[in-house]
Amino acid sequence: MLAQEIIRRKRDGRALNDDQIGVFVRGLVDASWSDSQAAAMAMALFLNGMSDAETVALTRAMTGSGQVLEWAGAMLPGPVLDKHSTGGIGDKVSLILAPIVAACGGYVPMISGRGLGHTGGTLDKLDSIPGYRTAVPIAALRDALRAAGCAIVGATGEIAPADARLYAIRDVTATVESIPLITASILAKKLAAGLQGLVMDVKTGNGAFAAEPAMARALAQSLVQVANGAGLATRAWITDMNQVLGRSCGNALEVHEALAVLSNRATEPRLLAVTRTLSAELLCIGGLADTMDHALERVDAVLASGHALERFARMVAALGGPADFVERAGAHLPVAPVQRAVAAPRSGWVCGMATRDIGVLVVELGGGRRRAGDAIDRRVGLSEVAAIGRRVEAGDPLAVVHAADAASAEAACARLRELVALGDAAPPEAPLLIERLTYDLKK
Repeated sequence: MLAQEIIRRKRDGRALNDDQIGVFVRGLVDASWSDSQAAAMAMALFLNGMSDAETVALTRAMTGSGQVLEWAGAMLPGPVLDKHSTGGIGDKVSLILAPIVAACGGYVPMISGRGLGHTGGTLDKLDSIPGYRTAVPIAALRDALRAAGCAIVGATGEIAPADARLYAIRDVTATVESIPLITASILAKKLAAGLQGLVMDVKTGNGAFAAEPAMARALAQSLVQVANGAGLATRAWITDMNQVLGRSCGNALEVHEALAVLSNRATEPRLLAVTRTLSAELLCIGGLADTMDHALERVDAVLASGHALERFARMVAALGGPADFVERAGAHLPVAPVQRAVAAPRSGWVCGMATRDIGVLVVELGGGRRRAGDAIDRRVGLSEVAAIGRRVEAGDPLAVVHAADAASAEAACARLRELVALGDAAPPEAPLLIERLTYDLKK
């Protein structure tokens, strides 16, 4: 089957069958399709879209383009579950959710990514922990999963290699913002992880990739329909990203905040609410709880007992981190040499923030990459970020900047004052958990 004939078919708006999609995916892996042909195909898919059936076929083909993990031989006494977020500012939910689900009897082989643009990456946060290995062979992933019940690591070249090549091509051909291609990219890696259940956190708001609710809903629907169509039980929540999630953003700072939640200390309520809800969904999908109320009770119990914190400690040790990390996190995590409080310029209520720009500010401090291959300063970021709806007096801190030097700290303080809006009245409370989406058998 000639590549140009498959491209022509999609260029003309006609549907592709499973065999044609399979030829395209094999061509990505064995290089029988050139970059120009793959780019032309990506543009045809971007412009003409894909049906659910085509997206399921692309997802399955990319899943099968590399190694698919099989857990039956591991004799795990619980379901294999995972969560994925479309990315946000201060989103450290994965660090908390994985050990919670493990403490409740699930197994979580979470294959995560690094920061992309203004959003932070789970692997970059874990790299703050001395010795923690995010790049491990599959055998080490299996060992960590047996030891801790959860293992958060990066993808290897053996997992969905077709997606790696297609994503690189999309990145330089203005074809990233395609819901079917995003869906297939996310789910190919999740299906290759051998999961039995998945929950998706689709962010919307001024700090999210899907800034408009309509796009977030379309993406969430696509992910749920295609995942279930490919045999992976999946639900999704659309959640708010119009402000920093939690009180910190920046790699080591977010690890500290995740530990505070796992230690059952006082935590920011929005972060706890998202984490509890997504964790409970996974327990229900995996048959570890009968109802959401029962699942939430189980989540609260393992947080209160310290069992979730213990699972996090086991995971860190199993993947090369310090055995005493949980007890002595302050001694192990890097600390920025300069810390400056950002004083409110006047009294009022925090009524909004430019969340995406706050993520960019963390990148400018050194907490993210301007270019691929850049080194990250995991010490820097923001803590004690004031939530929308909080009343402040003139001079009260809106946040604390953690920086490598005084000049960058002062510049960040000045910039943050521009990014946090104060008003004369308390703003209306916006919903955090916006919508829950489940599989529609009729579609």
